[in-house]
Amino acid sequence: MKSAAKTAAIAWLIAAVYYFYQYALRSAPAVMMPQMSEAFGLTATAVASLVGLFYYGYSPFSLVAGAAMDRFGPRRVVPLGAAAVGIGALLFATGSSELASVGRLLQGAGGVFALVGAIYIATKNFPASLAATLIGATQMFGMAGGSAGQFLVGPAISAGMPWNQFWFGMGIAGLLICVLLFVLLPSQAQPERRGDGLKSVLGAFALVFRNPQSLLCGMIAGLMFIPTTIFDMVWGVRYVQESFGLDYTSAVMRSASVPFGWIIGCPLLGFVSDRLGRRKPVIIGAALVLLACLAWILYGPAGVFPPYFLGLLMGIASGAAMLPYSVIKEANPPEVSGTATGVINFLNFTFSALLGPVFASLLGKAAKGAELMTREHYQAAFQPLLYGVALAILLAFILRETGPAVRPAPAANDTP
Repeated sequence: MKSAAKTAAIAWLIAAVYYFYQYALRSAPAVMMPQMSEAFGLTATAVASLVGLFYYGYSPFSLVAGAAMDRFGPRRVVPLGAAAVGIGALLFATGSSELASVGRLLQGAGGVFALVGAIYIATKNFPASLAATLIGATQMFGMAGGSAGQFLVGPAISAGMPWNQFWFGMGIAGLLICVLLFVLLPSQAQPERRGDGLKSVLGAFALVFRNPQSLLCGMIAGLMFIPTTIFDMVWGVRYVQESFGLDYTSAVMRSASVPFGWIIGCPLLGFVSDRLGRRKPVIIGAALVLLACLAWILYGPAGVFPPYFLGLLMGIASGAAMLPYSVIKEANPPEVSGTATGVINFLNFTFSALLGPVFASLLGKAAKGAELMTREHYQAAFQPLLYGVALAILLAFILRETGPAVRPAPAANDTP
């Protein structure tokens, strides 16, 4: 048993490190928007739309990753995802907007295998009472990468590192990670293949999608995640610069405090939820804090709170967006564990894929062609984010509680 637990822990850790890497690529564009705009010959809103193509790959391939995980196991599919991310980064480095678009799609399509694989390994090999903590810890790695994609890359770009040199180096790193994943992911994590091929896969999707709790989980996670994926990771640096007149380096540090908050909030809120044995109170409480922080960031006077406080608190609170990942697995049969993770990831990031261009368009219309945008422009464009978080709170009240406190304890040999 100790050997099996050690093998599972190593497998989870390797997948989590891969998640760190792909999240760094996801967040890095926020600190190099002017450089990419000049290199691609596109406006800032057009570059934002190009960057948002990540979610057009990430969202639909969540379904592919979930089904593949259930059928083939992490060792056979996660390395392929890393290879796709690496190739996507190399294409992004070319400076061609057409190739960069394809590359960004590949980054999203391959990147999703990191999260789905890590969560699959964690929930298949560890007790259900640790589910939310481990899923939160997985996301902690991701947001550490998201924070590094701003904290570390921003100063490097500011110091003169060419933006495409960063992407080329990360592309090579992705290919190396692919090799390491293939070599180091233990084969024990691979499940036995079930029969019926496509029929069993479609049956698993039907089972999860027909469950109303699955749809609620996806909507709640998506609505709580958008303030991070769209507002902070795409527009955060420019918002701080143009709204408050801060220099580039300070703006990068302010924006990066949000994903840094996730590093704290994801495992912390997961741990709190597991200790309480309940999911809903933590989701609702954290969403209320997220709503208050977002409202103050958009409309509150500057200088009231210490630097980084609001961004950090917003990140901690929005870490509760990972709790629906626990709920959807608890609300569906264990044999469709990977599929359930893929479905919520699909629903979650469909919001980002569809709404990223919408918010870019709203900001463009609010600015009316002005080269330098003001805080009022951002307020007009991103006010709907407040309504979205409020809706997530209402939906959380409808969600059925699935935490350990309301479920019978599993037998000792049960898998979560």
